[in-house]
Amino acid sequence: MEINKIDISTRYATHADLPKLGKFLQMLVEAERPFNPTLKDGEIFYYDLKTLIEDEQTAILVIEFNAEIVGCGYAQIRSAKAYERHELFGYLGFMFVSPEFRGKGINKLLINDLKQWVLSKGITELRLDVYHDNDAAVKAYEKVGFKKLLTTMRCDIS
Repeated sequence: MEINKIDISTRYATHADLPKLGKFLQMLVEAERPFNPTLKDGEIFYYDLKTLIEDEQTAILVIEFNAEIVGCGYAQIRSAKAYERHELFGYLGFMFVSPEFRGKGINKLLINDLKQWVLSKGITELRLDVYHDNDAAVKAYEKVGFKKLLTTMRCDIS
């Protein structure tokens, strides 16, 4: 599918977007299941999307192509640990692009807009979590400047 940049726009999510965002959230969960054996079966809600839309410390953005939502993500202002150099940082989450729109620069556009929102709050530290074995996502984030920092490890001892 050819995408004309003129047909793409970014905007803040609204309550009217909740049904579509809910579908995206379940698609994201399904995409992440192979990387996390600890996830419960059935629907999982990582976030309360309504609360995030209303939160002044969070910006949920949606990407539209020809007036159809094809991607989303949020930036949230969070407190850093007492031992870190910065007091606050921006955290990215709920990064999702519809499968048919992947590889077309939409994720980069979304991250750039989220970065601008975080910068507008006077914050220059930006973080996100990604499954270590999710090579496609890791590469996508590295392409826009992220570097690996910490690996969470687990062990089933039953």
